[in-house]
Amino acid sequence: MENVNRSVLIGLGAFIVGFFIGLFVFGWGLTPVEYTGGGPQHLGETDQELYLVTLARLYSIDNNQEHVRNALGRWEDAPQAVCQLANETRPVNPPEAQRLEALAAVLNAQGCAAIAAPQPGEEAAQEGGGLGGVLIVLGLIVLFVIIIGLIVFAVRRPATATRRETYSYPSEMPAPPRAVGLEDDRDMEATPIARFQTSFSRGHDTYDDSFSIENAQGDFLGECGVGISESIGMDSPKNVTAFEVWLFDKNDIRTVTKVIMSDHAFFDDALKAKLAPKGEPVLAREGETIVLETATLIINAEVADMSYGSGALPPKSFFERFTVELSAWAKEGDFEEPDIQGHIDEMLDF
Repeated sequence: MENVNRSVLIGLGAFIVGFFIGLFVFGWGLTPVEYTGGGPQHLGETDQELYLVTLARLYSIDNNQEHVRNALGRWEDAPQAVCQLANETRPVNPPEAQRLEALAAVLNAQGCAAIAAPQPGEEAAQEGGGLGGVLIVLGLIVLFVIIIGLIVFAVRRPATATRRETYSYPSEMPAPPRAVGLEDDRDMEATPIARFQTSFSRGHDTYDDSFSIENAQGDFLGECGVGISESIGMDSPKNVTAFEVWLFDKNDIRTVTKVIMSDHAFFDDALKAKLAPKGEPVLAREGETIVLETATLIINAEVADMSYGSGALPPKSFFERFTVELSAWAKEGDFEEPDIQGHIDEMLDF
């Protein structure tokens, strides 16, 4: 009987050892599964957001709806993902949110208005599925250890150390490389490639000016603009207490934003903390020049004229009028015009 039990344990142990060798050594090490035909829905959350933002910016340049449909055709939940990202981006970067909403309008004629936000339970279910897989693997490992222990006890042989190799796999695909800026001491041309002037007067509650930056050959380089960032009080028209000036560079993944604040807002800690996520705070002073810099562009935003309103609100808390002059320079360097079609094809080639 003892010999029978020993034979059964040895056979069962051999099966377990073979199973683990086949799974970990051959299945994961020597002949791992190769995934092909993946889409953006298989990326990690961070890379999915980067993919959608890049596609929205490309669409704002070439307005090619066919490219958008091809890029997101296999992603069933793409409209929900685009609209969710647009809602999260709107408080921090309104221009980026508008580009994402335009992208959603290509996928759905009614845009984000007809798309319901994903339910919190869906994310919990996904996390629960991942936790279940980890528990199964841990259970198999515990069973393997128990079987080995029984075999060693049955045959009464000294235990031998088993060499194990740990295989680690990246949970996310690597992010696309970012553009590298030029050295700070690189000289620029004395004359800006573009100048713009924008003015606000109290009562213009929808104030949001944007300008396209182009070189002498008419090539698109980026965009800049000024808009309302925050107002105070419940009066109509709005009592604007802060503006945001922003710069988008087609060669950079960032949109740089700075918040020009009234005297009252700048020295109000609560209001300043509320506006901090939108961009670097700057005190509004006539003649002040605010510098915004990206990989290939520099914007000088000069406060040419400003005056505060008066009334029941605190002094110097809202603007009666506000004028900004924007001057754009292109950094010198080998920044070629990107191949938009080629970039889209590269993004879709997994």
